[in-house]
Amino acid sequence: MAYHRSLDVYSWIQNLPPISQWKTNSMSLSLCSVTNSSSQQQQPSLNLTISKNHHSPNLTFAIVADFNIPIFLWTSKPFKPTSNEETTYNLLVNFVQDILHYGSNKNSTSFIKFPKLNSITNFQDIFNLAFLTLLFLVCIYESPADLRSGCLSTLKEQLSDCGSRQGTKLLMKLLGSNLEEQWMRSVNLAITNWIVELKGGAHHHYSALRTPSSLFSYAFSTFGLWKVQLYCPVISMDVVRANNHSADERLQFSLTYQQLEGVLQFNYRVTIKEKWVEIMVNIDNIRCDVFKLVDDTLMRERGAGSSEKHFPSRISLQLTPMLQNQVLSVSVGKSSENPRIEIGMEKGIEASFEPTNPYNMGLSVSAGESSTVSLKPWKFEQSVYGYSANLNWFLHDSMDGKEVFSTKPSKIALVNPKSWFKDRYSSAYRPFTRQGGVIFAGDEYGESVCWKVDKSTIGKKMEWGIRGWIWLTYLPNKYKTFYHETRRLEFREIVHLNIA
Repeated sequence: MAYHRSLDVYSWIQNLPPISQWKTNSMSLSLCSVTNSSSQQQQPSLNLTISKNHHSPNLTFAIVADFNIPIFLWTSKPFKPTSNEETTYNLLVNFVQDILHYGSNKNSTSFIKFPKLNSITNFQDIFNLAFLTLLFLVCIYESPADLRSGCLSTLKEQLSDCGSRQGTKLLMKLLGSNLEEQWMRSVNLAITNWIVELKGGAHHHYSALRTPSSLFSYAFSTFGLWKVQLYCPVISMDVVRANNHSADERLQFSLTYQQLEGVLQFNYRVTIKEKWVEIMVNIDNIRCDVFKLVDDTLMRERGAGSSEKHFPSRISLQLTPMLQNQVLSVSVGKSSENPRIEIGMEKGIEASFEPTNPYNMGLSVSAGESSTVSLKPWKFEQSVYGYSANLNWFLHDSMDGKEVFSTKPSKIALVNPKSWFKDRYSSAYRPFTRQGGVIFAGDEYGESVCWKVDKSTIGKKMEWGIRGWIWLTYLPNKYKTFYHETRRLEFREIVHLNIA
């Protein structure tokens, strides 16, 4: 396979000669090509083509499969041939609109508002990343089978490198949070469809060809705040526990087309003491949600409904100063109290007089006894490992108090209509938001972690590592099934703070 290690479409457009100097009606750039391993013959490639129109003063860009009869996989809107800078700006907007159209929310493109071109920094990186992402989606949905597998292997390497990930961070900042979510749902829907195709093809080795990145995450530090944002299609998370029952086709569809979205926010404060420096970090907001990648109509037609999905069952975070020779100590706050247990006993006798015929008095008497147990669903624990602070949230079954992520439920528990995980998104006692996520805020989990560091760090920038694991569990909600599973995601990010 041959490909461009660093695909720079932006520079190619900028360096095009004036249209009046073109010797043909179009100009082309090879994007990727596949070599037949058995014959070593070059196969048709994917090209980016820019064409001028004889009947109007417009230019059109297209992604073309270069067969004997070219196949146009994607075509841009027509652009007036103004300056190359203006053309690339308008083309970027076109890229974003079409990427969002591949998602389930077709109306999201009406919200696209970009700053003026001269106010966008690193525009070249942003442009190239947006085009690379569009090319990836076009390959998944539009390209012929002869090209798709090889070109996707090429693109997944390029989307995974550090330059592309940095470009994605810049693009996400440009889009804003609302469009960022729609962008990631479009991309991860494509990734999910790709994995489904790979798993369905016996000739593909799924484990060796997973995704460009099973997890997209980024972090930044600013104004006393650390923030980590992460997205991951559920299908690419590791299965750590499942039973022997398989999910039927409808249930599998509902569980497959979901995405994990998480936000981790920490407040930090630096206080200079007489003999040391204190660095206080406390939780501002931890949010974890599971969102569908397709609309409700498709979930009803092909799946088991939108309410059959995974839910967060454990979140584990580790905060670690990366350079520890100047760290003196670390202190953590208290963990949450043990789950409260309320045991109540009710006894009663009921009697009724219901004559069924003249010879039968119809007197019936019944006696009953019931007990109730109330357990706090989420338990928070803090611990220390070396100079790392560990923060853990565990979800417990409110019926028996067992940890959900590590427990194998019985068949009776799965069919019991009074189990807490039945109707878990509508019950008043649900441990989630109505959408099925969780939010841990500083007002409840505000105990700080405190590091004391040497005063020689004043004026320096320190790195902290944020490492995390998130477990998602599926238990039947309204669907009749014995299937259950737990998946796990791991991520790592680096954040900074200035000692001043």
